[in-house]
Amino acid sequence: MKYYDKLIFELSREGRKGYELPANEFAKGSLDAIPADLMRREPADLPEVSELDVVRHYTNLSVKNFGVDTGFYPLGSCTMKYNPKINEEVAAMSAFTGLHPMQDEKTVQGALEVYYNLQEALAELAGLGEFTLNPYAGAHGELTGLMIMRAYHAMRGDDRRRKVIVPNSAHGTNPASAMVAGLEVVEVKSKPNGSIDVEDLKPLLNDEIAGIMMTNPNTLGMFETEILEIAQLVHEAGGLLYYDGANLNPLLGKVRPGDMGFDIMHINLHKTFSTPHGGGGPGSGPVGVRKGLEDLLPNPRVKKEADGTFRIEWGKDSLGSISAYLGNFGVMLKAYAYILTLGKENIKNVGPMATLNANYIKESLKDDYLLPISGVCKHEFVFDGLKDKSTGVTTLNVAKRLLDYGFHAPTIYFPLLFHESMMIEPTETESLETLDEFIEVMHKVAKEARETPDDVKNAPLTTLVRKLDETTAAKNPILNYKTLKAQG
Repeated sequence: MKYYDKLIFELSREGRKGYELPANEFAKGSLDAIPADLMRREPADLPEVSELDVVRHYTNLSVKNFGVDTGFYPLGSCTMKYNPKINEEVAAMSAFTGLHPMQDEKTVQGALEVYYNLQEALAELAGLGEFTLNPYAGAHGELTGLMIMRAYHAMRGDDRRRKVIVPNSAHGTNPASAMVAGLEVVEVKSKPNGSIDVEDLKPLLNDEIAGIMMTNPNTLGMFETEILEIAQLVHEAGGLLYYDGANLNPLLGKVRPGDMGFDIMHINLHKTFSTPHGGGGPGSGPVGVRKGLEDLLPNPRVKKEADGTFRIEWGKDSLGSISAYLGNFGVMLKAYAYILTLGKENIKNVGPMATLNANYIKESLKDDYLLPISGVCKHEFVFDGLKDKSTGVTTLNVAKRLLDYGFHAPTIYFPLLFHESMMIEPTETESLETLDEFIEVMHKVAKEARETPDDVKNAPLTTLVRKLDETTAAKNPILNYKTLKAQG
């Protein structure tokens, strides 16, 4: 019972107030409280296996999976950097995992200090006033930021502003988040080099525009050199600038979104700050705002008192709660450990190293792969498929063939500005040896496309699962393991 007593130590912020859970509740269980129609009538159809068989099963599955720990993962726009294991060790400490969200503030001062310090670190790195760590993911952060944008205009009595400008090169979550937030999307065109066409932007700015959503560098890996002019134009029109932080990695420690004129932004902790990414989570999408918008941040907020202690605050002007409580705390611990490990001295090297690696790969491969936008990129770049189009080998074929050589494919067919897009982002954590090996394999695949194209078109040839009939798989997916087993 000691474990359960610890869990229910504090059932509310104001104390137990005499509430006592009957001592025998956990001992006898609460089966009588479960509705009859939810009770199982017969034993679950579960396999009877030994511990040894279970361990071997999951160990064998683990080595069949591909991840950053097993090989190069050059997904563009996703920043699949290495996750230092010390971060995992910090997040697994019992001093943190044993906490309960509803404990009294006095008993969780260490956790609140981490939360507050991470808020402050992100605000400094972003050049903004204050952050909330409550959103669970990047898209959740986008929605939160757009809700703040709407609340800002509503607070000023400016209810006409229901439109948000989104570049045609934007991440797909941008227009989706805007629609969910109840805003109408207005598209602004890009110039041939992928940057926003300022002349196309100007006529879109009116008293119905709530703001603009931007990624800088954009999804083509190019820095928006006219960002200061764009910020001035949007602000003069009464709108706000939202920064999609998915591409923050190449700017980390060098350029701050707040200094570029952005009012609201989200940060993907599971990208820029090296916490686990992929497989649907875990994620975290903190949202920051410039000074003057702090009171609109979602509840609750962590504040520091004059005596150095920390408290949880519920603001009256907040847009409300957007998560169960204070967000995904385990991810925050990993991000905080990452920031402390690098420190001010080294965090400023992240962006330049990511940029150097991306340009090294780009320049090394541009003779075999079509480079639609020349010039220095930032953390990522885009090829428009193979340079030799006569082979009939597509970007998808190249991606599949890379699996045969032990590399995960880059992001393909995004952005939509090019027909055979292949977006590559090496991040700063990969060694020169790894980059050279990847470059060698990419050249080899290009050569195969010219000399033995069927080897590429029929790839993968050596993986556990061979090339799929994707049309049939999409129309008739197998969603039941028993069906899959019956079919061999």
